[in-house]
Amino acid sequence: MKIFDNIELIDLAIYTNKTLIFSDFHVGYEESLNKQGIYVPRFQFNEIIKRLDKIFLKLKKKKIERIIVNGDIKHEFGNISGQEWRHTLYLLDYFGKKCEEVILVKGNHDKILGPIAEKRKVKVCEHYLIDPLRRNTSKNKILVIHGDKLPDKEILKGVSTVIIGHEHPAVSVKDSVRTEKYKSYLIGKWKGKNLIVQPSFNLITEGTDVAKEKLLSPFLRQNLKNFNAVIVADKLYGFGKVGDLE
Repeated sequence: MKIFDNIELIDLAIYTNKTLIFSDFHVGYEESLNKQGIYVPRFQFNEIIKRLDKIFLKLKKKKIERIIVNGDIKHEFGNISGQEWRHTLYLLDYFGKKCEEVILVKGNHDKILGPIAEKRKVKVCEHYLIDPLRRNTSKNKILVIHGDKLPDKEILKGVSTVIIGHEHPAVSVKDSVRTEKYKSYLIGKWKGKNLIVQPSFNLITEGTDVAKEKLLSPFLRQNLKNFNAVIVADKLYGFGKVGDLE
């Protein structure tokens, strides 16, 4: 599904300007729950790889120069668990075979990310600017930032589109019998710029119902009724305005 001319949504990934963007894997989530006494089978990582394989199959005719993980590649705040070490390194190796450069944008769960990044010589940054393919213009840059805090005004110069994660957006769809929650993109405006809120790649939970639950990102402290929701299921479905889903 193409949006904003050069930006394409492909399942839980965003493709633009030879760049592939993911967000919020939360590797190690099961181990964190297990430590709290909550038994969750550790199935997520195998499912992540299977889903990634399907995404890259859809992208086989497109050139991918870089892959960006837009925050929260791992789950633990204060340390690196055994599951995080194993699976995050595996994920970085997997991505390294698919592109020329892997970039990790720091999220709020990435307080201790340096040791993992150093192992694979991967770049870690607070945000990433994707320049337009026409190098002679300073406009229409795409800002990739996690979304837990707002950027400085200097960073926003020449930016036409902002891509964030962090919120784990989802929407609920109700029929006469039951209600189902689905991961969803949100597409709208923030301070006159296009804003894309990317769903999480955490496959254990669908996320936060944006029409009913309290939201976290400062980018979303506004009326979302005119934001468009794109649901991620067996394929992508445009579901109209958030205001119509309440």
